[in-house]
Amino acid sequence: MKIVKSGFLVGCVLLILACGQSNSNNSVSPTDTINVVAADTATEKTFAVSLVNNKKDPTCGMPVTAGIHDTTHYENKVLGFCSTECKNEFLKNPKANLAAAEIK
Repeated sequence: MKIVKSGFLVGCVLLILACGQSNSNNSVSPTDTINVVAADTATEKTFAVSLVNNKKDPTCGMPVTAGIHDTTHYENKVLGFCSTECKNEFLKNPKANLAAAEIK
């Protein structure tokens, strides 16, 4: 009887350990790629114009009313940007780009 209980216990432990394992297959199907793209576009952030102190994106000059997708704090102001790329470009040399922001 002890052998049956021990065998059952070992089997349960192996089953529990196997449940946590995943079959990792390094191949990616076209549907996986489509699902990732769809998930990224669905979670895109936007911010209200009333939350920022600038009228235009300081990097490209686009009006913030067209859409704000990223922000940063600079000299006690909240600046809105049309994209993360524009924000990153601004942060490389903020003083050179600040005049184009048309601070409110």
